[in-house]
Amino acid sequence: EVQLAESGGGLVEAGGSLTLSCSASGFNFDDYAIAWFRQAPGKEREGVSCLGGDESTYTVDSLKGRFTISSDRAKNTVYLQMSDLKPDDTAVYYCAADAHPRCTIFPFSVGMDYFGKGTLVTVSS
Repeated sequence: EVQLAESGGGLVEAGGSLTLSCSASGFNFDDYAIAWFRQAPGKEREGVSCLGGDESTYTVDSLKGRFTISSDRAKNTVYLQMSDLKPDDTAVYYCAADAHPRCTIFPFSVGMDYFGKGTLVTVSS
């Protein structure tokens, strides 16, 4: 059974940094793409970053330079490092997995096979 569990969210001041973790189980990292999405209050879910099974990475243009996706395969964990956080980054951040090794669906969330429950990030001004 595929399971994804996010952690690391919390309250941070604008300009600060935060690293989210996605603990994954039930599948082989080589065969799946794992992505981070976020959903701010009143807004649609949007793609943030994606990590392919071949370790290729993609980050949406608007967040490049501030957000970085990485993984520790020994720990079955994917990370999202966020820096220079802004109040507009406030959202619930979700980890998702697609049973395809490339980030072909990203940045769209429709079609991702599994989602975690999310972790809330609040950036104060």
